[in-house]
Amino acid sequence: MNKAEFIDAVAVKAGLSKKDTKVAIEAVLETITETLVKKEVVSFIGFGTFSTANRAARIAKVPGTDRTVDVPATTVAKFKVGKYLKESVAKNS
Repeated sequence: MNKAEFIDAVAVKAGLSKKDTKVAIEAVLETITETLVKKEVVSFIGFGTFSTANRAARIAKVPGTDRTVDVPATTVAKFKVGKYLKESVAKNS
């Protein structure tokens, strides 16, 4: 499902116009992004938790060669699935 299909599905489920739904979804995604940029956590009980983690600098080997590259330290986004989402997906698979 791509973003447009997601907006359509949410609009139908919520009984909203596609325009209002698009604005709301974009606001949610922007808020999550801004919160993660501030290195804070966004938690939806049962669904999951968005957070960040620091990855240390390291030296990585390029597969199939003897060459190595320096990978700089960075901050990455993480998502930990919640209990309800995990159980729902497992039950319906």
